[in-house]
Amino acid sequence: MIGAQLLSPASLVIGWLIYLPVLVWAIRRSPWVELFTDSRRQHLLFGTVFALFLLWLVRRDFDTGVSYHFIGLTAVTLLLDWPLAIVGALVAQLGLVLLGRQDLAALGVNGSLLILLPVLVTETCAVLVERAQPRNPFVYIFCSGFFAAALAALLCLLASLGLLWFDGRFALPEWLEDFVGYLWLIIFPEAFINGMLVSALVVFCPEWLETFNRTRYLSAPWKDDGPR
Repeated sequence: MIGAQLLSPASLVIGWLIYLPVLVWAIRRSPWVELFTDSRRQHLLFGTVFALFLLWLVRRDFDTGVSYHFIGLTAVTLLLDWPLAIVGALVAQLGLVLLGRQDLAALGVNGSLLILLPVLVTETCAVLVERAQPRNPFVYIFCSGFFAAALAALLCLLASLGLLWFDGRFALPEWLEDFVGYLWLIIFPEAFINGMLVSALVVFCPEWLETFNRTRYLSAPWKDDGPR
């Protein structure tokens, strides 16, 4: 998460120009009729928003204005699908703003980097997996869970560093080439947390996952044993 003081006015405006249209699109694409009539989906949405809020509160704040926390949106996207994932993450963001843990001016930039980008990566991986139509649920767990979360964390980190470097208001360390070794300390926990959540949902509550094809993954293959 990036503080507003580290970003140029142009970056803040561009962040809002990217975040707001996608947010409006996600609100229009969200299944509000099904949500209002299905208490199970309501509980999933409210529980997810609360879990994201708590996850984002557990973070490391640096004096420079940069904060580090886990993202968690890979599991959320697979659980709610991308429109509700974006809307739910926005509500969690607003909770942080009300507590003073996030700058309102930087909401667009942080939303674009830490919400839209992970959701886009996860949704792309889920679509590609679904097109391949695998019958093994471990393909879904690894590609849509572990791999998508790791890739999302990597891209979010690189995009954030690139934005800070472009604005020139943040003093990047001179040992930036050694920073690559620390990427694993960020990517692996993110992949592990999301992957384990997706694994648990596939095993115990597969009906909760909006992107999980239960008919193909969990149905036993039909076999004709012939006349007995």
